Amino acid sequence: MPTLIGSVQRALRLLEAAGSHSQGAPAKQLAREAGLPLPTAYHLLRTLTHEGYLRREDGVFVLGEAAGRLAGGRVPQKRRTKILESLAHFRDVVGAPVYFAVYRDGEIEIVGVSDTPSSPACEEWAEFRRTGFAHAIGQCLLSQLDEEARRDYYERHPVEPITPYTVRDLRALEERIGSIGRMQPVTERQEYALGIVCAAIPITVGDTAATMAISLPVHQEARLLYVVDRLRSEVGALLSSLSFSISI
Repeated sequence: MPTLIGSVQRALRLLEAAGSHSQGAPAKQLAREAGLPLPTAYHLLRTLTHEGYLRREDGVFVLGEAAGRLAGGRVPQKRRTKILESLAHFRDVVGAPVYFAVYRDGEIEIVGVSDTPSSPACEEWAEFRRTGFAHAIGQCLLSQLDEEARRDYYERHPVEPITPYTVRDLRALEERIGSIGRMQPVTERQEYALGIVCAAIPITVGDTAATMAISLPVHQEARLLYVVDRLRSEVGALLSSLSFSISI
């Protein structure tokens, strides 16, 4: 049952991503925006197309007739569209891929990602939700949880090195989390993906742990703190112009 529920959640995220593009979007872009590995996205896109929830036209996916029958004939997309538009704006401001994620129902959820062909987002080669101990997004979210909530996450997703730079064990991770100052950025260097450095900042979304993050190739590591500071300076304006509702 958990696997089935997870598949439904991932399929819905793909539908939401597709619905935010009136002219359609290719599979790779939808996978990125839904926070899914490309092979998983391809499988779900084929299923959704077969069932009529999506149509493939000229290499892009658009909502199909079956999707139009949901929720009384409309699939509300305005909020997600505004989020993606805002992420794109801040991507351009900071000159790096921008991510928005929340901790919801005991899991790390990538709500949106915005990048460009010349500055691509980090490829999800290992599921982000299962490897929160290894990337800045996850570490930032975990640092906002209480000990009981973190313990629940670790029991389901044990800490294990996935690159030579990943934190080695749970004790080391907890020591790191304990050293993170309140509302301070979290950085990591090649802990999730070789050749990539990341930074994440905590943001307030009601009572929900949330974060915005950026990633850079390791040869641009000298820019990391400048870029994340630039993002921090813009977050206030972002949150005042857009409510990041957890009901997405």
